[in-house]
Amino acid sequence: MRRAAELRDAGFGNVITYSRKVFIPLTRLCRDSCRYCSFARPPRRGEKIYMSADEVLAVARAGEAAGCTEALFTLGDKPEQRYRQAQEALHALGYETTIDYLQAMAALVLRETGLLPHVNPGVMSAVEMRKLRPVAASMGLMLEQIADRLSERGGAHYGSPDKMPAARLATIETAGVLAIPFTSGLLVGIGETRHERIAALLALRDLHEAHGHLQEIIIQPFRAKPGTPMARYPNASADELLWTLAVARLIFGPTMSIQSPPNLAADLIGEVINAGINDWGGISPITADYVNPEAPWPHLEALAAHMRERGRVLVQRLPLYRSYAHDLDRWTDAALHHKILAVADSEFMARDSAWASGDASPPAKSTFAVQPLLRRRSLDHVLTKAADGHVLSEPEIVQLFGARDADFIEVCQTADEVRARVSGDTVRYVVNRNINYTNVCSYHCAFCAFSKGRGAAHLRGPAYDLDREEIGRRVREAWARGATEVCMQGGIHPDYTGYTYLEVLRVVKDAVPQIHLHAFSPLEVMQGARTLNLSVTDYLARLRDAGLGSLPGTAAEVLDDEVRAIICPDKLRTQKWLDVIEAAHRVGLRTTATIMYGHVERPEHWARHLLAIRTLQEKTGGFTEFVPLPFVHMEAPIYLRGRARAGPTWREAVLMHAVARLVLNPVLPNIQVSWVKMGIEGAKACLRAGANDLGGTLMNESISRAAGAAHGEELPPETMDDIIMGIGRRPEQRTTLYKPAPPIQRQASYGCPPLNPVMQTPALRRARLNSDVIAAARS
Repeated sequence: MRRAAELRDAGFGNVITYSRKVFIPLTRLCRDSCRYCSFARPPRRGEKIYMSADEVLAVARAGEAAGCTEALFTLGDKPEQRYRQAQEALHALGYETTIDYLQAMAALVLRETGLLPHVNPGVMSAVEMRKLRPVAASMGLMLEQIADRLSERGGAHYGSPDKMPAARLATIETAGVLAIPFTSGLLVGIGETRHERIAALLALRDLHEAHGHLQEIIIQPFRAKPGTPMARYPNASADELLWTLAVARLIFGPTMSIQSPPNLAADLIGEVINAGINDWGGISPITADYVNPEAPWPHLEALAAHMRERGRVLVQRLPLYRSYAHDLDRWTDAALHHKILAVADSEFMARDSAWASGDASPPAKSTFAVQPLLRRRSLDHVLTKAADGHVLSEPEIVQLFGARDADFIEVCQTADEVRARVSGDTVRYVVNRNINYTNVCSYHCAFCAFSKGRGAAHLRGPAYDLDREEIGRRVREAWARGATEVCMQGGIHPDYTGYTYLEVLRVVKDAVPQIHLHAFSPLEVMQGARTLNLSVTDYLARLRDAGLGSLPGTAAEVLDDEVRAIICPDKLRTQKWLDVIEAAHRVGLRTTATIMYGHVERPEHWARHLLAIRTLQEKTGGFTEFVPLPFVHMEAPIYLRGRARAGPTWREAVLMHAVARLVLNPVLPNIQVSWVKMGIEGAKACLRAGANDLGGTLMNESISRAAGAAHGEELPPETMDDIIMGIGRRPEQRTTLYKPAPPIQRQASYGCPPLNPVMQTPALRRARLNSDVIAAARS
């Protein structure tokens, strides 16, 4: 057991998983007659043979409301081949076989709820598995045992043709050939020997080594059921259960999920953990264990407390394990992808709440409310190293992003302590106005709901291209309302040239010479330089000399080309983004740094991004702040096509700010939270977890709103101050470059009248306008 536990810890750390499920017993009839089974039974007068569609859907919806992500369909093997009543019931429902009906009910649950079906219909053919694959995230069949003698007279499997080991192994192998994520395992204590158990585990390992499809191995202890032929048979002993769990771990190694149902060993929770398990299997908050009705499920909060007492974290997973979710195209049908991604976090565990970035409501229960009984110490070295300002490695950063429960609290508290030491108790913000001068874009970023181009007409709002008078009007109005900055970006308009951006600068500076212009993403800079046949450095110098004050570090998304190839394949690559930003720093233009996260990337990509930002900051010192931008999924094309997650979870969003504080310490002192994407409660949480900046008042915000964010377009200084003082901090208005805002502007920012309506100038081809733009720029 000690060696098994060491292997488990090497593969899974301190995490013990479970799947929150509903149990849907589609039919209790079965053509087999296992001598220990109380689930299967013959037809009874007045009792339905199959659950109706309404009954199935009612159970599934109740499970969804209770936070379940799995619909476990359990049923007897092909009862229509034994019972006339089953044949008649199927025909009345309009189906030929039980598998056909199962396929329809799984499809119903998949279509009408957010649950992912996992099906256990017994021995199946390749044809039957292909039929079920589009509606089942995973499937399962217990091998139980490999000894043929258990099917002889007097054996546990006597009278059960589907329990012949060869038939079950054939089904398990076929699942591997069809690339179906599969569950199997042993039933311990039904008359087999230890040698036979080892042989069964080795047979499963051989199949897994050939196909890689076994997600988990279940070790289930036999429990005698009243009214069955084996009612007087002794239960599997604790020693046999623990020995088999440990041997399963030794045989399968550190990466296989080894599971044991907690309701069948309720008095052995600690010992079962010590035997090397990493998973408790499915636990239902609303339905019974119909296979073991005498053994109620443990209460999840009590089980979580048991885990904490032993330095473990209980984490809800999906029925599809994360190693298979990383390659959805191989392991699941395309029809399932959207449903899987919608309920997954970055580690392909279940999302921790219904909250999503841009959502108007905070999660029902704050993550900070967790009261750990025992804090794990394994993060201490990493946290100390980060707090002291040393560079963390990629695996260390990934470890921080994996923090949950007590570890999550510790990471956030440490980040907040570093914030207090580096930035004090002042929370700063800038009074500014966002001006997105066009939403016409020739690029095809898969996450963007803002841009207008070919094929984007169905997205929010018409195409626009602001004229110079409207830009100037907005700048003057912003200044009158106390702004010190206008932030300007737009789509990559195919008719824009480098002169266009110079003209925008002229319009702004003519309107209000004193205002700071924070404008042009690295992608816009690249376009401007290319169209004028200038180097990026030379073009940046021209922008600077024309009045540009600083650059937003947007278009970074995730600085990893594996991710960029999916979400923005035609956009500049990681190194090019870094090169443009470094060139800006070299010509004296400060920039922000951003990350847009929560879509297709994983924590290792976040780590690489943060390290790239730190490396450049150590080289140039040109970043003013780091701004995490959680992906707002609601209208994003990549999400609507079923190719991205539903943004970061609440835990991940808060952690991004905390981990950024730790990784970038001490070279980048300002960590900003986006109230537009996080909401007010989210912003408060991040300010308690290492952030020290609340961004801008904005006045207008269209990019997040286009993606479906529900938060307002402006947060006036009065509200900013209330938020900051509400968490016991001191508010301060700043400039873009983190100097105190001029008193006259600060005074003008309070008590402002409502904004005048904006005019979104309809987009026209710019070719006919470029001549006077070029002439003005040249002059």
